[in-house]
Amino acid sequence: MARIKPQALLIQSKKKKGPTRISVTTILFCSLIVLSILLSLITTYKHWSQRSRGQTGTGLSNFENVDEIADSKKYDLPGYAVLNTSKGNITIELFKDGSPEIVDKFLDLCQKGHFKGMPFHHVIKNYVILGGHSQDSGGIEDWTSKRKFHRRLPTSPKHEAFMLGATKIKEDSKAFQLFITTAPIPDSNDKLYMFGRVIKGVDGVQEIEEVDTDTHYRPKSPVGIINVILQQEI
Repeated sequence: MARIKPQALLIQSKKKKGPTRISVTTILFCSLIVLSILLSLITTYKHWSQRSRGQTGTGLSNFENVDEIADSKKYDLPGYAVLNTSKGNITIELFKDGSPEIVDKFLDLCQKGHFKGMPFHHVIKNYVILGGHSQDSGGIEDWTSKRKFHRRLPTSPKHEAFMLGATKIKEDSKAFQLFITTAPIPDSNDKLYMFGRVIKGVDGVQEIEEVDTDTHYRPKSPVGIINVILQQEI
């Protein structure tokens, strides 16, 4: 075997230890890869940030939409009721905002035909007209005593004349007694609920008030509600 000279070994070792040169093309290529990775990370971050904000905004808007739907349903309900009585039509504006529960109950009973043929069973002149399927005369004494007591009190705007109200509701729908005031009634009884006012047909109310009654305030001739027509507008 031929022996390598010391000078040749030195030259070879220098060649091995010398630094490797990196071309400009390789540097540019690596820079492009790093830049692409950075741009991808930035784009991904922006995408997820916007998505999370959008979900938060959607959640809040969903709550707002629920309120809007509830309000729209409330205002989609009929706002007026026309009582077709034996003395003419009486148009009532319903207090959907002020008395929503009692209005809902009234509308439900109207749709079930509860008020068809309902009589006005007691008429107290210059005070109130009472209607209902139950003609219990026991409660009339409360009304007459209230009238005497109320004459000594100042009137309340909430219970002015020609207001539609109901007595305290029980589970039995027959206990839903309507009344129309024909004179101001002070707010001194929490068993009464005012949920509407007469805007047309005051003369019809007055005709009912003028019917002849017996000593117990019961009309001598039948008078009552023939049917009820619900309307969104008038």
